[in-house]
Amino acid sequence: MSEDRPGILDGAVHPAEQAKLFGHATAEDFLARSYRSGKGHHAILIEGPQGIGKATLAFRFANHVLHHPEPTEAPERIADPSPASPITRQLASGASHSLLHLTRPFDEKTGKAKSAITVDEVRKAGKFLAQTSGTGNWRIVIIDPADDLNRNAANAILKILEEPPKRSLFLVLTHAPGKLLPTIRSRCLPLSLSPLSATDLAAALESLGAAPSGARAGEVLSAAHGSVSEALKLVNYGGFDIVEAFRAIVAGPAEPPRRDVHKLADVLSAKDSDTVFSFFCQHAGDFVTDAARSAALAGDIARADRLAQLSFQLTERIAIAQGYNLDRKQTIISILDDIRAAL
Repeated sequence: MSEDRPGILDGAVHPAEQAKLFGHATAEDFLARSYRSGKGHHAILIEGPQGIGKATLAFRFANHVLHHPEPTEAPERIADPSPASPITRQLASGASHSLLHLTRPFDEKTGKAKSAITVDEVRKAGKFLAQTSGTGNWRIVIIDPADDLNRNAANAILKILEEPPKRSLFLVLTHAPGKLLPTIRSRCLPLSLSPLSATDLAAALESLGAAPSGARAGEVLSAAHGSVSEALKLVNYGGFDIVEAFRAIVAGPAEPPRRDVHKLADVLSAKDSDTVFSFFCQHAGDFVTDAARSAALAGDIARADRLAQLSFQLTERIAIAQGYNLDRKQTIISILDDIRAAL
């Protein structure tokens, strides 16, 4: 993780500081036109997989609105943020009085992000919205992501969305819209983003100075599934080694060497291993989902159903393990055992 920006991957740039957006010109143009019409929705639900640019789009749109507080006078296109602009500098430094970035708070004792966005954080949003904004009376809240809201926080956000203050704008990010409260989704205008194409992903990585080279360049672009964050984990966090070890265990002999299982679990549960643990959990879940889909397409309905149930169980188990800070090594070992049994 970046020391300057806790929670930001090594090699990445905080979305508020990102000068370019790749692959989402159509969505960006829609936001610009909607705002210029003067009839834009007060809450936009920006949907899409993790790491494809949702937060970057949100900050760019917020920058656009704050630079052009009168919608009918705003340009039809969103320009790249100007580093010379005081508004841009305030957004990049987190010092803007017109924007609140609502995300999981960091625990000063552990130095890590808490497991959820709590109702206390949402109360900050309530106070923020009750104040007069510093630029054209616009007050913008970016919820990043809304998936991290716990139940009480989600209900508190819902109350605000039901009766939004004038000149307020909510940019609600989600990796999994189906997990949000239906009532929150119903209060928002959905805007779906797709994973980046290989060309756009390569350009995004190039802009970060993290473009893969050599024999594995194409493999990175393919394995990242259109996500910049996944590509960075593959390149900077040993993601390929984790994938190879996982595949060897789940597709290996009936009784894989326990030393291999424990070796992988030790790596993923070591101190400051949040990023690789999250990467493993995501990969394991995707692996089971893909296996269930393949079984269904092959007509093996019993196997598909078994794997689909396991996918749900893994999601629930990982959420509980993270929420209650359970032993990660045991969680990893049980995930590997269950996947092998299901296969």
